[in-house]
Amino acid sequence: MIEILTPAELARARKSGQFVGRVLKTLQGRVRVGTNLLEINDWAAAMIAEAGATSCYLDYAPAFGLGPFGHVICTSVNDAVLHGLPHDYALRDGDLLTLDFAVSLGGLVADAAVSFIVGTPRGPEDQRLIDTTRAALAAGIGAARPGARIGDISHAIGTVLSAAGYTINTEFGGHGVGSTMHQDPHISNSGRPGRGYVLQPGLLLAIEPWVMADTASLVTDHDGWTLRSATGARTAHTEHTVAITENGPEILTACPG
Repeated sequence: MIEILTPAELARARKSGQFVGRVLKTLQGRVRVGTNLLEINDWAAAMIAEAGATSCYLDYAPAFGLGPFGHVICTSVNDAVLHGLPHDYALRDGDLLTLDFAVSLGGLVADAAVSFIVGTPRGPEDQRLIDTTRAALAAGIGAARPGARIGDISHAIGTVLSAAGYTINTEFGGHGVGSTMHQDPHISNSGRPGRGYVLQPGLLLAIEPWVMADTASLVTDHDGWTLRSATGARTAHTEHTVAITENGPEILTACPG
């Protein structure tokens, strides 16, 4: 299913995006060495309740996970890159943490992710992973213009990731959003330009480059959800929800300040 939002619906989606961006910024500011992943989940749950929003993750049970997810945020640490299930783990100095958060507010979904280093960096490679996903996201967003195609976004992302020397996994990528979290079209993090669905105003896309330092292979954790690099290498993941408008892409989940 692909939804095209009306101007009134897009206005509601902006509020969802602002909330998601604000929550991620708040959580990043609170996290310290020693913070437990379950604390992060509890903080996010409290903000969801206060806003009258609905978690997209709590009851989520897709075919690729051992559902329901049962938590309101994904917390992926170090070699975990996607769908990190919160558990009893206190963050250590130098951990690389990704928070992935999606809610429905006013009937419309926004989805975003941020990777950052907790405490003292272990070395320059972790920041390089993060910076590369951010640059790839910026390139993908830049390609998300009316009349362009999904393949143009994928090609822009893949060009940045490949130029940085990373191999690209195409099993999981970006996706459409709207009244539900995961919709068509799928947005691979590598692709050929000029191919795929034609972008039009009113389309919402969650664009999400992610990489693993030395592999493109994933393994599933014993929890049935968390996806890790097959080699134990560190990982990073960055995501924004973007609206296609007549004037170009609009990032809904950016948090001012």
